[in-house]
Amino acid sequence: MKLTFLGTGTSQGVPVIGCRCEVCTSHDERDKRLRTSALLTTDEGLNVVFDTGPDFRQQMLREGITRLDAIVLTHGHTDHIGGMDDIRAYNFAEYPVIRTMDVYVPQHSADHVRTVFDYAFEENRYRGVPEVALHITDDTPFKISCTEFIPVQGNHSRFAVTGYRVGRMAYLTDFKHISAEEEAKLRGVETLVINALRWKAHDSHFSVEDALRLIERIAPRRAFLTHMSHEIGLAAEIDSRLPSGVRFAYDGLKVEI
Repeated sequence: MKLTFLGTGTSQGVPVIGCRCEVCTSHDERDKRLRTSALLTTDEGLNVVFDTGPDFRQQMLREGITRLDAIVLTHGHTDHIGGMDDIRAYNFAEYPVIRTMDVYVPQHSADHVRTVFDYAFEENRYRGVPEVALHITDDTPFKISCTEFIPVQGNHSRFAVTGYRVGRMAYLTDFKHISAEEEAKLRGVETLVINALRWKAHDSHFSVEDALRLIERIAPRRAFLTHMSHEIGLAAEIDSRLPSGVRFAYDGLKVEI
Protein backbone atom coordinates (compact mmCIF):
# COMPACT_ATOMS: atom_id res chain seq x y z
CA MET A 1 0.00 0.00 0.00
CA LYS A 2 0.96 3.63 -0.34
CA LEU A 3 -0.25 6.62 1.66
CA THR A 4 -0.07 10.10 0.18
CA PHE A 5 -0.60 13.05 2.50
CA LEU A 6 -2.94 15.33 0.57
CA GLY A 7 -3.15 17.89 3.36
CA THR A 8 -1.61 18.16 6.82
CA GLY A 9 -3.04 21.44 8.07
CA THR A 10 -5.71 22.25 10.60
CA SER A 11 -9.13 23.75 9.85
CA GLN A 12 -7.69 27.15 8.88
CA GLY A 13 -4.90 25.70 6.76
CA VAL A 14 -1.41 27.16 6.66
CA PRO A 15 -0.82 29.97 5.87
CA VAL A 16 -3.69 31.39 7.87
CA ILE A 17 -5.52 34.25 6.17
CA GLY A 18 -4.03 37.55 7.30
CA CYS A 19 -1.31 36.04 9.49
CA ARG A 20 2.26 37.36 9.15
CA CYS A 21 4.05 34.89 11.45
CA GLU A 22 7.27 33.22 10.28
CA VAL A 23 5.43 30.01 9.36
CA CYS A 24 2.65 31.68 7.38
CA THR A 25 5.18 33.80 5.45
CA SER A 26 7.64 30.95 4.89
CA HIS A 27 8.72 30.12 1.33
CA ASP A 28 9.31 26.46 2.24
CA GLU A 29 6.64 24.39 0.47
CA ARG A 30 6.50 22.10 3.51
CA ASP A 31 5.04 25.00 5.49
CA LYS A 32 2.07 25.31 3.14
CA ARG A 33 -0.51 22.95 4.60
CA LEU A 34 -3.92 22.28 3.05
CA ARG A 35 -6.74 20.88 5.18
CA THR A 36 -6.07 17.36 6.43
CA SER A 37 -6.71 14.46 4.07
CA ALA A 38 -4.83 11.44 2.76
CA LEU A 39 -4.96 9.10 -0.22
CA LEU A 40 -4.55 5.37 0.36
CA THR A 41 -3.59 3.32 -2.68
CA THR A 42 -4.29 -0.30 -1.79
CA ASP A 43 -2.34 -3.37 -2.84
CA GLU A 44 -4.93 -4.05 -5.53
CA GLY A 45 -4.53 -0.54 -6.89
CA LEU A 46 -7.67 1.11 -5.54
CA ASN A 47 -7.58 4.81 -4.64
CA VAL A 48 -9.38 5.60 -1.38
CA VAL A 49 -9.41 9.10 0.15
CA PHE A 50 -9.71 9.81 3.87
CA ASP A 51 -11.90 12.95 4.11
CA THR A 52 -12.85 15.48 1.44
CA GLY A 53 -12.13 18.87 2.96
CA PRO A 54 -12.45 22.29 1.30
CA ASP A 55 -9.16 21.73 -0.57
CA PHE A 56 -10.21 18.39 -2.09
CA ARG A 57 -10.30 19.67 -5.68
CA GLN A 58 -6.87 21.30 -5.40
CA GLN A 59 -5.40 18.16 -3.81
CA MET A 60 -6.73 15.86 -6.53
CA LEU A 61 -5.39 18.13 -9.27
CA ARG A 62 -1.98 18.45 -7.60
CA GLU A 63 -1.56 14.68 -7.31
CA GLY A 64 -3.03 13.95 -10.75
CA ILE A 65 -5.66 11.53 -9.41
CA THR A 66 -7.77 10.63 -12.43
CA ARG A 67 -9.59 7.74 -10.76
CA LEU A 68 -11.06 7.63 -7.28
CA ASP A 69 -12.72 4.45 -6.03
CA ALA A 70 -14.09 5.40 -2.60
CA ILE A 71 -14.13 7.98 0.17
CA VAL A 72 -13.89 7.21 3.88
CA LEU A 73 -14.94 9.99 6.27
CA THR A 74 -13.74 10.45 9.84
CA HIS A 75 -16.42 12.92 10.98
CA GLY A 76 -18.68 15.64 9.69
CA HIS A 77 -16.81 18.87 10.36
CA THR A 78 -16.48 21.23 7.41
CA ASP A 79 -12.69 20.96 7.16
CA HIS A 80 -13.18 17.22 6.55
CA ILE A 81 -16.26 17.12 4.27
CA GLY A 82 -16.50 20.60 2.74
CA GLY A 83 -15.21 19.55 -0.69
CA MET A 84 -17.40 16.51 -1.23
CA ASP A 85 -19.43 18.26 -3.93
CA ASP A 86 -16.36 18.01 -6.17
CA ILE A 87 -16.68 14.25 -6.48
CA ARG A 88 -18.95 15.12 -9.40
CA ALA A 89 -15.83 15.25 -11.55
CA TYR A 90 -15.33 11.53 -10.92
CA ASN A 91 -19.03 10.74 -11.35
CA PHE A 92 -19.03 12.17 -14.87
CA ALA A 93 -15.44 11.49 -15.97
CA GLU A 94 -16.61 8.77 -18.37
CA TYR A 95 -19.87 10.42 -19.44
CA PRO A 96 -22.38 9.22 -20.67
CA VAL A 97 -21.55 6.52 -18.13
CA ILE A 98 -22.27 7.97 -14.67
CA ARG A 99 -20.24 6.32 -11.92
CA THR A 100 -21.61 6.47 -8.39
CA MET A 101 -19.06 7.21 -5.65
CA ASP A 102 -19.01 4.96 -2.59
CA VAL A 103 -18.79 7.13 0.54
CA TYR A 104 -18.31 5.46 3.93
CA VAL A 105 -19.42 7.62 6.87
CA PRO A 106 -19.61 6.79 10.59
CA GLN A 107 -23.09 6.61 12.06
CA HIS A 108 -22.35 9.59 14.32
CA SER A 109 -21.90 11.89 11.32
CA ALA A 110 -24.25 10.41 8.72
CA ASP A 111 -27.21 12.70 9.39
CA HIS A 112 -24.98 15.77 9.22
CA VAL A 113 -23.55 14.71 5.85
CA ARG A 114 -27.07 14.15 4.54
CA THR A 115 -28.11 17.59 5.77
CA VAL A 116 -25.14 19.51 4.38
CA PHE A 117 -25.41 17.80 0.99
CA ASP A 118 -29.19 17.32 1.05
CA TYR A 119 -29.46 17.99 -2.70
CA ALA A 120 -27.41 14.82 -3.37
CA PHE A 121 -29.86 12.63 -1.46
CA GLU A 122 -33.22 13.98 -2.64
CA GLU A 123 -35.51 11.52 -4.39
CA ASN A 124 -35.87 13.81 -7.41
CA ARG A 125 -32.33 15.14 -7.81
CA TYR A 126 -31.51 17.78 -10.37
CA ARG A 127 -29.03 17.03 -13.11
CA GLY A 128 -25.36 17.23 -12.18
CA VAL A 129 -25.49 16.72 -8.40
CA PRO A 130 -22.95 14.38 -6.80
CA GLU A 131 -23.90 10.76 -7.29
CA VAL A 132 -23.27 9.11 -3.92
CA ALA A 133 -23.79 5.64 -2.49
CA LEU A 134 -23.69 6.36 1.24
CA HIS A 135 -22.55 3.45 3.42
CA ILE A 136 -23.15 3.92 7.15
CA THR A 137 -20.45 2.34 9.31
CA ASP A 138 -20.36 1.47 13.02
CA ASP A 139 -17.78 -0.44 15.05
CA THR A 140 -17.82 -3.35 12.62
CA PRO A 141 -14.89 -3.79 10.20
CA PHE A 142 -15.88 -3.35 6.56
CA LYS A 143 -14.22 -4.02 3.24
CA ILE A 144 -13.67 -1.90 0.18
CA SER A 145 -13.10 -4.58 -2.43
CA CYS A 146 -10.53 -6.85 -0.72
CA THR A 147 -9.14 -4.28 1.74
CA GLU A 148 -10.43 -4.33 5.32
CA PHE A 149 -10.97 -1.12 7.29
CA ILE A 150 -11.27 -1.39 11.07
CA PRO A 151 -13.00 1.63 12.68
CA VAL A 152 -11.25 3.10 15.73
CA GLN A 153 -13.54 5.34 17.77
CA GLY A 154 -12.49 8.44 19.68
CA ASN A 155 -13.63 11.84 20.82
CA HIS A 156 -12.89 15.26 19.37
CA SER A 157 -13.93 17.36 22.38
CA ARG A 158 -17.67 16.63 22.67
CA PHE A 159 -17.82 15.27 19.14
CA ALA A 160 -17.31 11.68 18.04
CA VAL A 161 -14.58 10.93 15.53
CA THR A 162 -13.52 7.72 13.81
CA GLY A 163 -10.05 6.66 12.75
CA TYR A 164 -9.23 3.56 10.73
CA ARG A 165 -6.79 0.70 10.84
CA VAL A 166 -5.90 -0.83 7.48
CA GLY A 167 -3.54 -3.76 7.84
CA ARG A 168 -0.42 -2.55 9.70
CA MET A 169 -1.29 1.13 9.15
CA ALA A 170 -3.66 3.30 11.19
CA TYR A 171 -4.95 6.78 10.39
CA LEU A 172 -6.26 8.98 13.21
CA THR A 173 -7.17 12.63 12.95
CA ASP A 174 -8.93 15.13 15.25
CA PHE A 175 -8.61 12.84 18.26
CA LYS A 176 -8.53 14.22 21.79
CA HIS A 177 -9.50 11.10 23.73
CA ILE A 178 -9.36 7.37 23.01
CA SER A 179 -10.50 4.59 25.32
CA ALA A 180 -8.31 1.65 26.30
CA GLU A 181 -10.63 -0.66 24.36
CA GLU A 182 -10.27 1.35 21.16
CA GLU A 183 -6.55 1.83 21.68
CA ALA A 184 -6.17 -1.95 21.79
CA LYS A 185 -7.25 -2.05 18.12
CA LEU A 186 -3.99 -0.28 17.29
CA ARG A 187 -1.70 -2.94 18.76
CA GLY A 188 0.68 -4.27 16.13
CA VAL A 189 0.41 -1.22 13.88
CA GLU A 190 3.73 -0.47 12.19
CA THR A 191 2.82 2.90 10.65
CA LEU A 192 0.70 5.27 12.73
CA VAL A 193 -0.64 8.58 11.43
CA ILE A 194 -1.94 10.77 14.24
CA ASN A 195 -3.04 14.37 14.72
CA ALA A 196 -0.93 16.86 16.67
CA LEU A 197 -2.38 20.37 16.50
CA ARG A 198 0.35 22.29 18.32
CA TRP A 199 2.89 22.00 21.13
CA LYS A 200 0.61 23.53 23.78
CA ALA A 201 -2.40 21.62 25.14
CA HIS A 202 -5.71 22.07 23.34
CA ASP A 203 -9.23 21.21 24.49
CA SER A 204 -10.34 19.32 21.38
CA HIS A 205 -7.20 17.98 19.64
CA PHE A 206 -4.11 16.05 20.62
CA SER A 207 -1.12 18.25 21.26
CA VAL A 208 2.32 16.95 20.23
CA GLU A 209 2.79 15.65 23.78
CA ASP A 210 -0.59 13.86 23.70
CA ALA A 211 0.28 12.25 20.38
CA LEU A 212 3.72 11.17 21.58
CA ARG A 213 2.22 9.51 24.65
CA LEU A 214 -0.09 7.42 22.47
CA ILE A 215 2.76 6.62 20.09
CA GLU A 216 4.86 5.43 23.02
CA ARG A 217 2.10 3.09 24.17
CA ILE A 218 1.41 1.68 20.69
CA ALA A 219 5.13 1.51 19.75
CA PRO A 220 4.78 1.53 15.95
CA ARG A 221 7.91 1.24 13.83
CA ARG A 222 7.26 4.79 12.64
CA ALA A 223 4.71 7.54 13.19
CA PHE A 224 3.70 10.65 11.27
CA LEU A 225 2.04 13.70 12.80
CA THR A 226 -0.68 15.52 10.87
CA HIS A 227 -3.49 18.11 11.29
CA MET A 228 -1.09 20.82 12.38
CA SER A 229 -1.63 24.53 12.90
CA HIS A 230 0.86 27.30 12.11
CA GLU A 231 1.78 27.21 15.80
CA ILE A 232 3.68 23.98 15.21
CA GLY A 233 6.70 25.88 13.82
CA LEU A 234 8.84 25.80 10.71
CA ALA A 235 9.07 22.46 8.90
CA ALA A 236 12.84 22.84 8.56
CA GLU A 237 13.26 22.92 12.33
CA ILE A 238 10.54 20.89 14.03
CA ASP A 239 11.54 17.28 13.26
CA SER A 240 14.64 17.69 15.42
CA ARG A 241 12.36 18.07 18.46
CA LEU A 242 10.81 14.62 17.97
CA PRO A 243 12.00 11.19 19.14
CA SER A 244 13.47 8.68 16.72
CA GLY A 245 10.90 7.14 14.37
CA VAL A 246 8.48 10.07 14.63
CA ARG A 247 8.28 12.90 12.13
CA PHE A 248 5.97 15.66 11.02
CA ALA A 249 4.20 14.89 7.76
CA TYR A 250 3.88 17.51 5.02
CA ASP A 251 1.64 17.92 2.00
CA GLY A 252 2.64 15.62 -0.84
CA LEU A 253 4.66 13.22 1.32
CA LYS A 254 4.33 9.65 0.05
CA VAL A 255 4.87 6.68 2.36
CA GLU A 256 5.10 3.04 1.33
CA ILE A 257 3.27 0.84 3.85
